[in-house]
Formats: sequence, C-alpha cells, structure tokens
Amino acid sequence: MTAYIIRRVFAAVLLLLVVSAVTFAIFFLVPRLGGQTVTQLATQYVGKDANPESIAAIKKNLGFDQPLYAQYWQFIKAIFVGAKYNFGPDASVCHAPCFGYSFKQHVEVWPEITARIPVTLSLAIGAAVLWLISGVAIGVLSALRRGSIFDRIAMGVALAGVSLPMFFTGTLCLALFTYQWPIWENLQYVPFGENPAEWFWNLIIPWCTLAFLYSALYARLTRAGMLETMGEDYIRTARAKGLRESKVVTKHGLRAALTPIVTIFGMDFGLLLGGAVITETVFSFNGMGAYAIQAVKDNDLPIVMGVTLTAAFFIVFCNLLVDLVYAAIDPRVRYS
Repeated sequence: MTAYIIRRVFAAVLLLLVVSAVTFAIFFLVPRLGGQTVTQLATQYVGKDANPESIAAIKKNLGFDQPLYAQYWQFIKAIFVGAKYNFGPDASVCHAPCFGYSFKQHVEVWPEITARIPVTLSLAIGAAVLWLISGVAIGVLSALRRGSIFDRIAMGVALAGVSLPMFFTGTLCLALFTYQWPIWENLQYVPFGENPAEWFWNLIIPWCTLAFLYSALYARLTRAGMLETMGEDYIRTARAKGLRESKVVTKHGLRAALTPIVTIFGMDFGLLLGGAVITETVFSFNGMGAYAIQAVKDNDLPIVMGVTLTAAFFIVFCNLLVDLVYAAIDPRVRYS
C-alpha cells in the first residue's frame, strides 16, 4: 500500500511539472512560433497604451531577452521563492507562492485567487454533495426497478438534465425564483464567516442548478453500472448464501459499480474547483471562474496563467485522491 501511494504521489508531482511546462509554452513559446516579436509579447502584459520604458521593464522583469529554458526556470522558481520586478526607481514584490503578477493592475495574482477560492469552493462542495447523493441513489433505485414507472420518469428527467445547458437552467431559475416569485430577491454570495444562514440560503439555487446537470449524468452512469454488476455470477452466489438483499446491493453490487463514478467525480470536482465559470457568471458570484473570464476580457495574461495553474493543481490533486480511494474500493488496485 505504501509503495502504491508513493508511486501515485510521484506521478502527480511529475504531472504538475508537465502542466507547468505546457502552460509556460502556451503563453511564452507558442506566440513566438506564431510570429510575435518580443516587443509585441511584452506589450500584452502592460496594455496597448504602454510606453517604451514600461515595455523595456517588462522585457527585463520577465527575462524575454534570455533563452526559454532560463525563462522557464525563473517561472518555476518564482512559485516557490517569489519574484521581484523593478520599474525604474520603484520595485514590486510577488511573494511566494508567486502565481503571477498583474502588471496592468499592479497586484499579485495569488492573493486575488485565494480571496475568490471560498466562493468557488462553496459552490463546488455543496453541489457535489447534492449530485453525488441524489445521482447515485436514483441510479441504484432505477437499476433495481428496471422498467418501472419510477425508472422511466427518473431516466427521462436525467436525459433532460444532461441535455439542458447550465446557462439555460440557471437563467430559468433566476427568472422564476428571483423575478417571477421573489423568494430569493437579493441573490448574492455571503461569506460563511459573516453570516452562515445567509451563506446557505443564497447558495441553494446555484447548488440545485449545478447539481441538476451532474446528478442526471451520475444517475445514468450508476444505473448502467448496477445493471451490469447485478447480473454477475458472484451476485447470484451472494444471494444463494442467504445474504440480505440490502447487503448484496450495497456491499457487492454498489461497491463494484462505484469505480467509474469515483473516476468521473474526481475529474468533475477538480474542474469545478478550478472555477465554475458558467454558474458564477449566471449568478454574478465573484469566484475563480468569473475572475478568469474577466482576465480574458482584459487580456491580463498573468492572471489567466495563475488561474490555469491553480485549476491544474486542483484537478491533479483530486485525481490523486481518486487513485487512493481506488485502493479502498478494490484492493487489487494496490498492486497494479
């Protein structure tokens, strides 16, 4: 088990290093391959109205006059020890972990990200609990009652949930519950530490809207997995031994059917932690997704890079947890 964990952790660290290299190449190498000059690349970091002095300072601070491998080393080094940017007599410090410095806003990217992580984390955790419980429960019941009215209705609703885009269901919920029936009149994010009751109340609609999409997918996956598993020989053997049906379903059937659910849950949850872009935009929540969208509109590349690296970390970390959960679900995985 220890060797399995060490291998997975090492693979996760290696993957993060690869992601950082790819991210660096997208923002620093690909533009040059497309024909951009160093001056044009530096101008993107300071805006269209940049003067020659500021462009020269960006070239020096980001090391555009150095080889790419040296720039990448400075890029990685800044994450762990920080960086210092000189603008004539002035100097700006990007403290570790330095995930970028916005030269347009003159702010460090990491504090801005950490200020918005609670919003995205609140959305992701609440919605994940809802869609995991509801999706798996509906999928199991539909598989056990295959062909029944409940099965037909549940799979019909699940098909609608998978088909309807998030921006449609979110806007529809706002139109109904905020404007038509003003149950949530002033829907906005309230920090948990400021008012837990308001935090919970204002997140109900975003949670349900986000969970509707995912729970529909999880219900269909769980149903398919349970139908396949419940027909296996070892299930018939467990029933022949006289085990209770509830134990056969939960311990033998559901446990085997959970493997694909765990896989997709790790990916979905990691992606949401990187920013629930559509949900945050529809409900005007200032999370990581909305922060990234605004950075793209402003062409603020350091912010886009910082959010990209943070999202990649969450995805890799969640998939590492999935690998460890595999070992608990199926002991055979430990020795693979």
